[in-house]
Amino acid sequence: MRDAQIAAAFAGERQGGDFFDSIRVSPNRVLFGLLDVAGHRTENEAILADAQQVFRELGTELFSPVEVNEADAMTQLCVQLNRAIMDAAQGVHSCPAFAGCYNEDLGIVFYVNAGHTPGLVRHGQEVSELPATGLPLGLFSHATCDAPLIAMESGAALLLASRGVVEAKCKEEEFGMQGLESAFQQAPILGAHDLCVSILNHAQEFACTPAIEDDMTALALVRRKVA
Repeated sequence: MRDAQIAAAFAGERQGGDFFDSIRVSPNRVLFGLLDVAGHRTENEAILADAQQVFRELGTELFSPVEVNEADAMTQLCVQLNRAIMDAAQGVHSCPAFAGCYNEDLGIVFYVNAGHTPGLVRHGQEVSELPATGLPLGLFSHATCDAPLIAMESGAALLLASRGVVEAKCKEEEFGMQGLESAFQQAPILGAHDLCVSILNHAQEFACTPAIEDDMTALALVRRKVA
């Protein structure tokens, strides 16, 4: 990517339904996403496969033209992912999801947050949340999501973390969004993969016992700092 990186990492055994992906969909656009399909991974293979096929094939179709209304395209992708998940599950099957399209020319991300843990954006030392813009996928056949945008200035970073990270526990205390934001704020922004590893290390160090049912996954988009 030009002046940016995308990476993802996970900790421990992948038992749950976390799914992450990124794909170049045009000369200046990269699509990325993190989904958390409810249930055990062995039960979700068909749902994950169908979701990935829609994400990649429809994502490329929607975002490959030179002139694209990226907000509308993100909303349409959300609608079709929702239908694919319900069709594969043959009914209701909760799937919180966060998907975004990064425009390299403009340094902006159009995104949908379908009931996922909030995305986090860091500019300097200031961290802001990207809350849900719609309900989790897989619950209602005609559900839609709004698709706002966030500008990524030079040196900025966007972080997505799965529920397993936020819900990491020590005794009765959760790592939580507060722990996630604190770890993000303190982490050196050296690269996307290093950032993901740093966040997962913080969550694992906090937890008294390793996660058994929930995956711990982080995905980051980092825009390189221009001198």
